[in-house]
This record gives sequence, structure tokens and C-alpha cells, in this order.
Amino acid sequence: MTRLITGPFNRVEGELEVKLDVTDNMVASASVNSPLFRGFERMLHGKDPMDALVLVPRICGICSVSQSMAAAAALANLTGIETPRNGNLAANLVLACENIADHLTHFYLFFMPDFTREVYAQEPWFAEAHSRFAAVHGRATQEVLPARAEFLHITGLLAGKWPHTLAVQPGGTTKAVAINEKLRLTAILHKFRRFLEATVFGADLDEVSALETLADLQSYRKMQASRPSDFVGFLNIAEALNLEHLGRSADRFMSFGAYELTDGHVFKSGVVDDTQSSNVNLDLITEDVSHAWMQGGAQHPFEGTTQPDTEMKEGYSWCKAPRLGGKTIEVGALARQLIDGQPLMKELVQAGGGNVLSRVAGRLMEVARLVPLMQEWVSELEPEAPFRNHPGQIPDGQAMGLVEAARGALGHWLRVENGKIANYQIIAPTTWNFSPRDAQGVPGPLEQALVGAPVRKGETDPVAVQHIIRSFDPCMFCTVH
Repeated sequence: MTRLITGPFNRVEGELEVKLDVTDNMVASASVNSPLFRGFERMLHGKDPMDALVLVPRICGICSVSQSMAAAAALANLTGIETPRNGNLAANLVLACENIADHLTHFYLFFMPDFTREVYAQEPWFAEAHSRFAAVHGRATQEVLPARAEFLHITGLLAGKWPHTLAVQPGGTTKAVAINEKLRLTAILHKFRRFLEATVFGADLDEVSALETLADLQSYRKMQASRPSDFVGFLNIAEALNLEHLGRSADRFMSFGAYELTDGHVFKSGVVDDTQSSNVNLDLITEDVSHAWMQGGAQHPFEGTTQPDTEMKEGYSWCKAPRLGGKTIEVGALARQLIDGQPLMKELVQAGGGNVLSRVAGRLMEVARLVPLMQEWVSELEPEAPFRNHPGQIPDGQAMGLVEAARGALGHWLRVENGKIANYQIIAPTTWNFSPRDAQGVPGPLEQALVGAPVRKGETDPVAVQHIIRSFDPCMFCTVH
């Protein structure tokens, strides 16, 4: 057996180290370490509850809106304030803008450049992949970054700035939309949709969203045989490298539900465990710290603590180990689309579970579905109607705020006593996916997914391991908040 230590990883948000035990040119076991402790949960203790809206977005500059929305939701649930439809629409637009920008950043700047490594230089697709996706100098980078920048003007119009906006508040959003701004939002989305259809997908977004079967996916690929879009280019590489057989975890998925409106979530909440669907029982969520550098046992977030202990004998990460009913859970865009019932994602998971192919496909399918929804939400904005109800004084008590960030289920659990924050616990998406082992010794989702990954002769930084890790789109800053 050979021990490899890979990391720190480039093109990853935050610090990450992975220890691999390799036997017969294959990963036999893995230990995932989040080595940077930041302590936001401890910072919040004793603060005014509304201060959470200032502090938690600074957990991360990539997904700060999702942190804002989770905090605002927890405060709104504590007060019982209702949000006007305009406020829900505006907040959903800002969150969707951030999530889509994140998906494109992941695909073009973090994930696809790994296929331009010299290890693939003899592959027939390498020359085009290198020209298109090479880090910094690839043609795709020059096209995507300006389109992404223009798209993020939506956040500027609705939230003032990105990241770390204060426009998302309990009870709605602070920025009303004038008629001329509504027209500008419509124009931005129209132009961005044309870019996606021409470059990313090579087809109308409604056609991509309508793909239901693996046969449909193959037909879509054949239509672009002579000049493939970037999505089809990825699918072609995925088939050549058998990515549908790489990085399978335990096939248990969860979503808290995404983009809430008055009649419920646009993307449904739920749990899928080996194709069996159920509702999310939030009482069954615990965070185990048996293999983290933390004191305490497995606790529900309302009772959870964040007490660092660098002397923990079994500890090997600052990341806690969230579990649902004692089981590991995978979260992310694939989980959202699967639980919402998108037929192609269901068929991909039935065929090969959660793997490198299905996770990336789920992310891009979500982009194709979200942009038309954003166009609908903009059309429904009523400039003369209110965007926010004011909650007044925050009472003592406890509440949680649940949202879906780009990388998956994000939860904030808040307790207020004597007008101050008495406890604040956060479980971020990468905390679910990159958790260490629990008290029963069960590895976290990424640790499970890495088992069986091939290691080429002489590799000290296995490319297959890179693909698996990046397929989860980790954000380590959020993980060790």
C-alpha cells in the first residue's frame, strides 16, 4: 500500500488536503482534511441578531447571497414576518444570478481545465480541449468572463452590490424596482440566454430542459457532431474517459427546496435514498465531531457547539460530519434536479448514481432550467407594489433558515436569548459533501466517492482524483465557517 497526500489544490475555494491509501493502482481509502479553521459561528455569539446579516455573507465571497438568504430566513421565521411576492421574486433572482454565475465559473474555470493536462496529450480530443479550456488562455475564458460580468449586473440592480449585499433582509429586499430597471433586467437576461444557447448548449434552453432520457441526450450530441457546444464537448470527453463510472458515492441525496414563492418551492425539497423518495425530517439532522478537531458529541444544530480542540486523537479535519438519520447525504445541483423530478437526471442517477458525469450534467441542466424561470420572475415584478415588510424587534427564541446554494443544502440554526445571539450553527453544502468519518467510522460522501479511483503509474497528484473532487465544486471557506 502507498500513501499519497494531495493538496493544496489550485482552483478550489479555500484550503483542502486529501490523504489517499493506494493499493494496486487504485484508491483504497481516503481522508479529507479541511485544514483552515475560521470560527464564524463563535464570532456571532453575543451579537445583536441583525448583525448576522452583516457577518455571515463574509463567510464566502462566492456564495455570499445564499448565506444572506439563510440568515434572513432564520430571522424572518423567528419573527413570523411574511415576505411580499415582489420580495420573494427579487431575492430569488439575486440568488439564481449568484448560483448560475457559480455554475459557469465552476465549469469553465475550475473543472474543464483539468482535461488540458499533459497526461491527456495523446487523446484525440486534447487539442481542441486545450485550445478551448486551458486555464487563463483558453478561448472559452475570453467568452465566458464578459458574459458572466454582464449577467451579474442583475445583482447590482436588485441588491446594490455583490458580494456581501445587505439588500436581502427578513421580510423581503430593500431595493424596489422601477419600470426602466425592469426593462433593463429583461434585456440582460435576453442577451445572456442568447449567449448560453450559442456557446454553452448549442440549442434553445427549452430544448435542453426537455431532455428526458439517455437516448435524448445521445440525439442532442449527434445534432452537434460537426461543431459541438461546450456542454456536448464535455459529454464527448466524459464518454471517452468513462466519467459515468468515476466518483460514485452512496446515492443518498437531499435538497431543502430552492427558490421559495408564496405557493412553495420552485425546485422541490426532499430526500432520495436508493431511488426511494421522502420528505426531509429536519429533526434527524446531527453534526458528529468524532473525527474533527472539536469537542462534543453528535448534536442537532440547535444544540450544537463549536469548541475547537487540536488535541483530538481521532481528529483529522476542522470539518464536522453532518448526518441525516445517521446517514451520509450528498447535496448539490444534481440532488436538486433529481429531487425536483427532472427526467434526465433521474435516468442518469438510475444508470450510474452520483458520479462525475451526472454531477456536472446536473449543474448545467440547472442553468438551462433557471434562466427561463428568471425571465418569468422579472415579468412578474410589480414596480408599484411593496418589496419588503419590516419585522420590527427580533424576539427571543430559536428558528432556522434553509436555502439551496449553488453547491447544495445550506442551513442556519439561530437561538436568541435576552436580545442577543446565544447560539448560531451553520451547515454548509461542502460540510455535507466533504465531511470526515463519523463515530461509526463511516466515511463522508467525497471519501466514499474517491474509493476505486484509478492512480496512473508515477502519479503523485492523480488526475482522476482531481475530477472527482471538482465534480462536487467544493467551497472550503464555507465548510469550516
